[in-house]
Amino acid sequence: MHVVIFEGSRWHTFAPFSLSRPVFALATGAGTLLDKHVRHLRPTRLSLWVRPALAQWCMEHLAPRFPFPVTVNQPLDDEPALLASGRTLHLRGFEHSDEPCAIVDEDAAGQKLIRKAIVRMPGLTLDDAMNRTEKWSQILSLPRVTEEARMADYAWDLIGWNEEALMDDFVAMHADAAHGPKPAGPYHMVREEDIWIGSGVKLEPGVVLDASRGPVMLADSASIGANSVLKGPCYIGPHCQVKPLTIIHAGTTLGPLCKVGGEISNSIMIGHSNKGHEGYLGDSYVGEWVNLGAGTTTSNLKNTYGPIKVRMGTHDIDTGLRHLGSLIGDHAKTAIGTRLMTGSYIGYSSMIATSGLPPISVPSYSFITDRGREEYRFDKALEVMKTMWMRRQNVWNAGAEAVARYAAEAAGEVER
Repeated sequence: MHVVIFEGSRWHTFAPFSLSRPVFALATGAGTLLDKHVRHLRPTRLSLWVRPALAQWCMEHLAPRFPFPVTVNQPLDDEPALLASGRTLHLRGFEHSDEPCAIVDEDAAGQKLIRKAIVRMPGLTLDDAMNRTEKWSQILSLPRVTEEARMADYAWDLIGWNEEALMDDFVAMHADAAHGPKPAGPYHMVREEDIWIGSGVKLEPGVVLDASRGPVMLADSASIGANSVLKGPCYIGPHCQVKPLTIIHAGTTLGPLCKVGGEISNSIMIGHSNKGHEGYLGDSYVGEWVNLGAGTTTSNLKNTYGPIKVRMGTHDIDTGLRHLGSLIGDHAKTAIGTRLMTGSYIGYSSMIATSGLPPISVPSYSFITDRGREEYRFDKALEVMKTMWMRRQNVWNAGAEAVARYAAEAAGEVER
């Protein structure tokens, strides 16, 4: 079936991560929201409706991953289409026919939101979804159905649901590929049948893989240092390097090419990021190309044990959570010994180099020192981005620069 994954008007609530990618490209479990859409909805062709500034990024980074036709921002044609909100997390399959219907959620203010719908509406476009036009509102009058899925409102929802997402992905991995014998070596496994080890994985002496409370998944060419302890459910992505003596707790996802050490609990790192030294990362979401200096530590619980608020620009958002660490955007950097307070927001391409506690909310393209905040000049930030890419044998290109420029523009809108 023709499946359309759309970004709605609330993409900004996933900042700083949605400044540089569509919401459906956010990491969850052992993949992304988009991966789960495709697995559970089984499209024969796929359309992605995204902000125009990210259309080329989708064609370069997402479209080549799938064996079926993929288009970006094309209006609907005469065929029936299954529309799905990009911020939906699927944990079960969706059984459907071609008959028009809708799955509708309601937000805290009572506004009805379309999570999924089967429609035949030639000419329906991204603009209709973004601006909730009269044509889009007609979908609300379709017959209602229900399903087992949920729609995230903020990045911290994905943190809270990550253990479930990891369990669902582990089941899919067992179904999709043969599970061979574990490699021999001086390491210890608890509940071996729930441990997935990809090809080329290196396990040094003394490693403990503990799947007693959930699966442990090690993707191809991951490297786990001596005497590290990994407790499931957790996922270590391709070519990740886990340093010796690292402790990884349940609910943790490391995307591709991360380098980590110290202690990590219930946190998601999208990929290509470094936390290579001691320090605690808990209940946090980390973007790409982030570098956390040695000793960087996140607080994830208030001294009062009360609910946590996140400040995004001038707005305080009550999360209702008792545990929440930091939201750290792409290309952010922290100096050695940085202490991030509960519910910190660290914007895209920001630098923290303070001897004391940094602000709880750091706007994108900021340089924070003991003198206060200075704007991080775009040309200087761009130079650092290019250098980090080259250190990982990546070639900086016009598309990457366009995303960085768009992130600066979008941050000015979201973080004001």
